Amino acid sequence: MNIQELVEYITKSLVDDPEQIHVRVMENAHTVNVELQVAPSDMGRIIGKGGRVVNSLRTLVRIAAVRQGKRATLEILDSNGNVSHPNAASLHHA
Repeated sequence: MNIQELVEYITKSLVDDPEQIHVRVMENAHTVNVELQVAPSDMGRIIGKGGRVVNSLRTLVRIAAVRQGKRATLEILDSNGNVSHPNAASLHHA
């Protein structure tokens, strides 16, 4: 299972509207950047209380990337394609 499939699988089980999930993966030699976009009504489910769900998802993405010898980041985007979480910088893991 690649990183994109992993993120899609997990998020589809968390949200009410799985058809609105869009995952974009950009890879280079050393890093993997994952952008996740969900329906506005599902944003709270993905972020979780205090950012717990998104932090757990970021941990899983990092682990999957380490298995490939890479570093990973996961950004949650709003419907306009902007980073959605107000504390995204403090929750961002490399």
